[in-house]
Amino acid sequence: MSEAILKVTNLTRTFRVGGFRSRGTLHAIDDVNFEVRTGQIVALVGESGSGKSTIARVLAGLYPPTSGTIEFEGKTLGKKMSRQVRGRMPMVFQDPFGSINPVLRVGHALYRALKLHRPELTKAERNQLAIELANSVGLVPGEEVLARFPHELSGGQRQRLGFAQALASNPALILADEPVSMLDVSIRIGLLNVMRKLRDEQGASLLYITHDLASARYVADRMIVLYAGRIVEEGTSEEVIAAPKHPYTKLLMSTAPDPRLPLGGSEGADDLGEPPKVIDPVAGCRFAPRCALASDVCRTTDPVKVQISNSHHVACFAVKE
Repeated sequence: MSEAILKVTNLTRTFRVGGFRSRGTLHAIDDVNFEVRTGQIVALVGESGSGKSTIARVLAGLYPPTSGTIEFEGKTLGKKMSRQVRGRMPMVFQDPFGSINPVLRVGHALYRALKLHRPELTKAERNQLAIELANSVGLVPGEEVLARFPHELSGGQRQRLGFAQALASNPALILADEPVSMLDVSIRIGLLNVMRKLRDEQGASLLYITHDLASARYVADRMIVLYAGRIVEEGTSEEVIAAPKHPYTKLLMSTAPDPRLPLGGSEGADDLGEPPKVIDPVAGCRFAPRCALASDVCRTTDPVKVQISNSHHVACFAVKE
């Protein structure tokens, strides 16, 4: 088993919310623990508001953690990240225009990233490497694509450019925040294959943030299911999909269309409400208000983690070891 390139321990991020007279504390992520190993893709899965993107932004240094520790490449990160660390752990955003200047040619995004993170290269070497990076993520022919303007690229091509930008800094871990959610289904598979190629051919590690269990199963080695800022289930992708244990994981799976069912048919857990905003939380399972299996202990006590197998864990009182 490869070594852990990223280790997150008891990570918490809170925000102060409310007005002058009534203020509270929003727990966006609460006591989160997980690892990403070298050459591994780990998927963070959950609904909007579950805390996935907040984790990515804390890891990228956009938000400082409220508490907890982040170890990256064997070193504990401080609240302020150096340029070197940012280069080793770049982020691919959901909106590709978020990291591309629309009035400059496509190549500028790569040339600038290479100049910033690879200053030892000459201008000619940077230009050649930019073409190679474009080709490696499927932007071919690279020289021609880099001469275009962003509006001349499709959504899928823009996201591929985002991965090329990430590769320009010679990363150890890529944070991919919903990189395919804005793309047509027919285009998504191509970008997911780019992620697999980066893992298989270049040994890259990726943290893939998504609400889509199908894409997570296709591309990820491990899956972590988040709800209301806490991890409720984790394991290999095959374990979680083939034998989900937490009622929330089953609910996520039930929302995916099943071609084997008749029109209008549905199968799986019932959705009994909406995800909460966790402001000044009290003890108890945060999924209890939506869970058909909830008991009194679920509403008053934080669930303990149960080990299903060596790599499969779930935090639920209704699940037995």
